[in-house]
Formats: sequence, C-alpha cells, structure tokens
Amino acid sequence: MTILGNGLGLSAALFILGIIIFTCVLLNGASARRGVPMLLAFIVFGIACGNIGNIPIYLDDKHLAAQVCTVALIFIMFYGGFGTRWKSAKGVAAESCLLASAGVLVTAALTGLFCHYAFRWGWAESLLLGSVVSSTDAASVFSVLRSNRLGLKNNTASILEVESGSNDPAAFMLTSVMISIVNGDAGAGHLLWMVLAQVGIGAVCGLLIAQGGLALMRRLSFPTSGFDSLMVLAIALASYALPDMMGGNGYLSAYIVGIIMGNSTFPGRRELVGFFDGINGLMQMIIFFMLGLLARPADLWAALVPALAITLALLVVARPVAVGLILSPFGKYPMKQQSLINFSGLRGASSIVFAILAGTACPGLEHDIFSTVFCIVLISIGIEGSLIPKVARRLDMVDENDDVMKTFSDFEDETTLQFGKITVEPGSNWDGITIKDANMPKGVLACLVISGGQDDAGIIPDGRTVLHAGDTVIFCSQSYASDRELHILRKEIADGSKWHGRSIAEYNASNAGQIMMIIRDGRSIIPDGGTGLLSGDVLYINAATSA
Repeated sequence: MTILGNGLGLSAALFILGIIIFTCVLLNGASARRGVPMLLAFIVFGIACGNIGNIPIYLDDKHLAAQVCTVALIFIMFYGGFGTRWKSAKGVAAESCLLASAGVLVTAALTGLFCHYAFRWGWAESLLLGSVVSSTDAASVFSVLRSNRLGLKNNTASILEVESGSNDPAAFMLTSVMISIVNGDAGAGHLLWMVLAQVGIGAVCGLLIAQGGLALMRRLSFPTSGFDSLMVLAIALASYALPDMMGGNGYLSAYIVGIIMGNSTFPGRRELVGFFDGINGLMQMIIFFMLGLLARPADLWAALVPALAITLALLVVARPVAVGLILSPFGKYPMKQQSLINFSGLRGASSIVFAILAGTACPGLEHDIFSTVFCIVLISIGIEGSLIPKVARRLDMVDENDDVMKTFSDFEDETTLQFGKITVEPGSNWDGITIKDANMPKGVLACLVISGGQDDAGIIPDGRTVLHAGDTVIFCSQSYASDRELHILRKEIADGSKWHGRSIAEYNASNAGQIMMIIRDGRSIIPDGGTGLLSGDVLYINAATSA
C-alpha cells in the first residue's frame, strides 16, 4: 500500500490531504446545487486521484479500507437514526420497516436468482452479490430530493427516509450469512444462531445503550462546552462495538440508539444535530473518496456488462416485486407511488463497503464482486439518481406545497428566528381573547395555534383568531445576539437539599439567580413563581442576577 506517494515529507502529505478535503467540500456544495448525489462526485474524484496522471495517491489494501469504512458507517448509521423525525415517520413505520427487512430479503433472493441463471454463477456467490446490493442509500436519495426541493405526495419522502436509513443492518446480516455459506460454515444451527444473535443482541443492546446514554446525558454536568458532543460520540461507538463483540448486529444497535436519542429530550440535543451533521458529512467523504481510490478502471470496464444487466434486473424485477408485495396489502399506496418508491431505491456506499467485506472474508471468490458492485452503484446514482425528479413529475407525485427541506427545528438552526410555545391555561388572561388583544410584545409573532386536545397540524392565526384554554400557541422572535453574554449555570437539587419543596419565588428572592428552566423526569418546564422544586430537578439558572 502506498498513500500520498513515496518520498513525500509529512508537510507535503498533509498539504495534499488538505487539498483533498477542501475539494471534497467544494464537490459537496456543487453536487447539492446541481442535483447530483455527492456520492458520485466523491467517488469520481477518488478514481481520478488514484488512477489519472502523476498524482501520488495509491491505495490497494482492502483490509484497511474495510476497517476505515466500518468505523465511518457507524456514525452514518447512528446519524441516520438521530436525524429521523419520529413524529413524521411513525405513520409509515410499519411499511418502512417491512421494506427495510422483508424487502431486503426479497431483493437479495431475486437478484441472486438472476445472477445464477443469467451468468451461470454458483448459487452461493450469486446470493452473496444479491445480499450485498439489497439495501438502498439514504444519502444519495435525499441529496437528489433536497437539491431539487422536491416534496413528494402521500408521505413518500418519509417512507424513503426510514427505509433507506434502516435497511443496511438487514443487508449486513444477509451478507454475513452468505459469507459463512461461501466459506463452508453453513450448518443449520450455526446460521440460525447467527440470525437470532444479530437481531436479538443488536436490538437489545441498542435499547439498553440508548436508555443508559439518555440517563447519562440528563444527569451529567459538563464543565466545558463541547464535552457533551464527545460523550454522545463515545455512546455511538459503544452502540456498535458492544453488540458486535457479542455476535450481534452493531449497525442495527447504532441505528436504534440514534433514533431513540435523536427523538428524546436532553440538554444540548439541538446543538448535537449540527455536530453530527458535520461528522456524518466527513464520514461520507472518507468512505466515498477511499472507495474511489480502491477502484481500477480496467476492472470496472470488465465488470460493466454484468453490472448493467444486474442494475436493470434490480430496477425492473427485484425492487418492484419487493415494493409491490409489501405495500400493496396496505391498500393506500397507488401504483404510481409504488413505481416512484421503486425507482428511488438507489444503491450506495454501504453496498460497496459490504462488497469489500465479502471480498476480504472470502478470498476464493471466482468473480470480482467489488468491481461489479462498484459499477452497479455508479450506474444507479448516475442514471437513476439524475432521473428521479423527472420520474416524480411524470408520475404526478410532486407536492408543490410540501418542502422536504425544513421543519421548525431545522429552520431555526439556520436563521436568526427562534420558535417557542405557550399553552393557554384555564382562567389566564389569554383565555377567550383574540390574538390582537393578547398584548404580545412588538417583534413577537404568533405563527401557529394548535387546538387543545387535538392532534392536528394547527391553524395559521391572524389578529381575529380567538384563543381558548388548552390551545398551544407557537410564536417566533429574533434570536438574541450581543456582546453581553448570559451566564447560564446548571445545578441539580440533591436529596436532602434545603430547596426541596420550596418555591421558585423563594429561590429567586435568595439572590442565588433566576431559574429559567427545570428538567424534571426528562421534561422541560418553564417555571413561574409558584412552581415548587423537587429533589432530582436540574435547574438552568441565569447567573447574571446573582451576587
């Protein structure tokens, strides 16, 4: 293995590495603007660096590449769960999870059948390739949707998000099973235990680690900003490593931990979204660029014809059958929506990573699975990916009123607007009056009213909208930005504390600071003077008023 050339000094090597990262970041922005999945841009850049001209970069150690990509996939899987909005996804959770499990199995089986009968490959090797390409890639799909601001009808985007974010563990499990079969470790008892251990240990570890991680994040007080990010980083690594050491599916565990923590309340969660978004982007750059360095144009050219045929089989037979078998019984997904879901099943980096794992674990393979899968991915994201917007419009599946880009929390992270909520209490001075009579300060706008006891999308209010007890008012204002900082202290009410049972008014009157928020049993409470304090409460105190 030669990386960054022979005879290069450390400074020169670091300079070239910086140029590579800088170029990858530019490619990320360009691919987002032009609607090209960034996977394609990074892979092509990696191929160019490793094979064109006199650029001193060369990588041929697939064992090293497999280890690096495994670590990178941990964070991609974790963030796939962490970034999933469960409130949006829970309505399609059943069908999405079936697509991510049974759909993966059907796709792998049909693709393996095609390879066996079309190319006369052996059964084990055919099904191994089918398992490797059985999952879809979330990063590529949403790069296309977001760059084109393509909102889709009937929760299609949510189905694709949950399916593509969660089907890698099933594909990894199938790949592991087929590796055992190819290597001759195919006893029925061994395979049954492998499947049960992968699913059972992975799921149980994911649930336990998520609950333990949440307990730590809610109870620990970090002395310096940023240490909470390091703690969650450690939790993400443990979520893969612990079940993997026990024979479980580490990717499944990482996804479960991510989705539970990403949809739970704990201090600093919102700031972690930006942190892990950056980590996720970096990991994708590493994987995609490294895979490009591994590829050899001569091998890709030799694998092009079978890759074209397999891609066509996936698009015309395997994926449509899997989607149809799973979604048709629900009775609410018309054929045009199923067709779009089928067409949006892009293959991505995880398929190439699993191909590397298969190649390194099975040195006696007759065919070059890595190069074949590499070509399948290039064809899938290069041709299918670029056509998704046109296919969506042709099928009349574009919802012009839906924005796949933003929710309240996403928008808040990128602008100077801040969103908050107030619940109208019975007998309060807002109960029974209109918005215009609520005496809101200038610069504060009521932008949504959700009626009490109703789980609906709410109404956009105007000055004549009447508020009632139980209503939740969502309002926005400009965020605070000033050279004068607020000094926020975090303090926990310990057992036996003198403040247990006493009121906020008494605490504030003691000149110990102003309590702005209480975290109690995982819930955030904005207190008033009559709110009582309890042991175990975590207080966030404005210390600017303290002595």
